[in-house]
Amino acid sequence: MAAMRVLVVEDDPGIAQGLRLTLGQHGWAVDCVGGLEAAWSALRVEAFDAVLLDLGLPDGDGATLLQRLRQAAPGRQPDPATPVLIMTARDQVASRITGLDMGADDYLSKPFDAHELAARLRAVCRRAAGRPQPLLRHGTLEVDPAARQVRQDGRGVELSTREFGVLLTLLQASPRVLSRQQIEASLYTFDQALESNAIEVHVHHLRKKLGDGLIQTMRGVGYFVPEETRP
Repeated sequence: MAAMRVLVVEDDPGIAQGLRLTLGQHGWAVDCVGGLEAAWSALRVEAFDAVLLDLGLPDGDGATLLQRLRQAAPGRQPDPATPVLIMTARDQVASRITGLDMGADDYLSKPFDAHELAARLRAVCRRAAGRPQPLLRHGTLEVDPAARQVRQDGRGVELSTREFGVLLTLLQASPRVLSRQQIEASLYTFDQALESNAIEVHVHHLRKKLGDGLIQTMRGVGYFVPEETRP
């Protein structure tokens, strides 16, 4: 799901890097940390669309992070409603039940298929957003996050990875106005450098490909996709 940012809490560098590469191919922006305190620090400063949480961590049990997150105060960082998908080598039924009862949204036992993981992430994020349908539609525009396809008036539209991410972020937030910083946060990880006008350039390209009417500017605030008017 482009335009989605995930925090991977995994102490094995090989597994973490593999997840970064695989999920990156599916359009996710991926930040990786190796322990509980690093994960909590990241959650306090950044809004993530989902957390992939290993349970066996060097500084404690990942379940304590899940519990701490679910008990956080609403309306501030970290968001206690952030979807959490547990990934662990503990495959006993009792462990799965405990994790789900503590507030996990889904559970995968290692080893797992990377494509299944990406699909489960998309599913938990759809549920969290209250959007059961996999496709996003706005007028004659149709966006398929899983296939990373865009169609307008029935014809396919080619978008770059970043253009797709900006479009998806704005559609998911519609009709709210998002600042440039908010859009950047959904697309770029902590260690990615970007030019100061990157979002403006992506919006310019999207308007050329999809028309000027879809993405609106609120001067001095940011960008938004207006609420669809229905007859």
